[in-house]
Amino acid sequence: MPPLSTDHNAKVTQPPAQGFFASFFQTLTDVFKDKGIVLMLIIAPIIYGFFYPWPYSSEVVNHVPVGIVDKDNSDLSRTIVRYASASPQLDTKRFLDEQSAKEAIWADEIAGYMVIPSGLEQNVLSGKAASVSVLGNGGYFLLNKNVQMGFLKAVSTVSAGVKIKKSVAQGAYAPTAAQNAQAVPLQIVPLYNQTEGYGAYVVPAVSIIILQQTLLMATAMLIGTWYEQRRHQTSISGWLGRITALSTLSFLIGCFYYGWAFELHHYPRGQNMLGSLLFLLLFCPAVATLGCLLGLWFRQRERSMQILIFSSLPMFFVSGYPWPADQLPTFLQIVRWFIPTTPAINTSVQLNQMGASISQVATGFYALAALWALYFVLLVWLRWYNAPKRRQVS
Repeated sequence: MPPLSTDHNAKVTQPPAQGFFASFFQTLTDVFKDKGIVLMLIIAPIIYGFFYPWPYSSEVVNHVPVGIVDKDNSDLSRTIVRYASASPQLDTKRFLDEQSAKEAIWADEIAGYMVIPSGLEQNVLSGKAASVSVLGNGGYFLLNKNVQMGFLKAVSTVSAGVKIKKSVAQGAYAPTAAQNAQAVPLQIVPLYNQTEGYGAYVVPAVSIIILQQTLLMATAMLIGTWYEQRRHQTSISGWLGRITALSTLSFLIGCFYYGWAFELHHYPRGQNMLGSLLFLLLFCPAVATLGCLLGLWFRQRERSMQILIFSSLPMFFVSGYPWPADQLPTFLQIVRWFIPTTPAINTSVQLNQMGASISQVATGFYALAALWALYFVLLVWLRWYNAPKRRQVS
């Protein structure tokens, strides 16, 4: 650690250690006097709450441009084309051959295409195996999913109609034939994301990353400012007051997300509001304590922004939410548990979106409590470690 003064005859004066309430109110005062801290801690997450979900506002992608190559040109193939064209998921375009459809994919004019082979109707009427081919551009999985599902529904509907006609022709009663066309009906009911939209999946999880990163950077910036001004030292109760003040502001922003931002964008929410609030009461102090620890470690206001701003995406990917955690390297599977968002993202989503009980997410609560205790012990140790060096500079 660099010396606090180059003049060994000069004393570095420290402000008297403040108690809990004095530190609490002093922290709030310093936060609202610092425009950069206010922007990072309060204004930035509010702006994110408004604008980040907007690109996903449509939720379900419809009218995906697709191509159809009809090599059979029969009544059956024209029926398939007609049903596909009527699908709200697809916006169909006819191609004379498959090469033209491939070139359209390469030019990003369509997201996929279906090939109806020649002899399809003849094979179906004669009872032989028959199939159509659907090819999609896997570069964008949402569009690829719509291409496959849109064509699947069209072909399945026509296939069921053909089966019914065959049964009726063999003397079956029409309602009975219709019922037997699908012996085991498949009913898909999404439980927690009823629109099956990408925004409802990703935004509630990313919101926890936003809360963490804005609080981390704001706290580390504030502690770095105090360090530069030689105001960072205080008692243990003083640190608790600082942490409580910063956590209170972040808690209010968290309530803004749970109570208004998710409502604005019509995401599933409020399934276990009491559990969600208890989660915030544990998550915010853990993150604020980590921010204080990093602020003392960085010791410069700007350094926290320079380092932490690039850590958001890696933290999200190692959290286990967008990618199975057991597929990560063993080293990352261990390191990720030292980051608050690892237990926090899944705990928040399970409480607020899925309605899990507190006992069902107890592991997440225990992990956050353990992280808070670890961060605070390290903070106290760093405070004690710096104290002898401060006394020596005189």
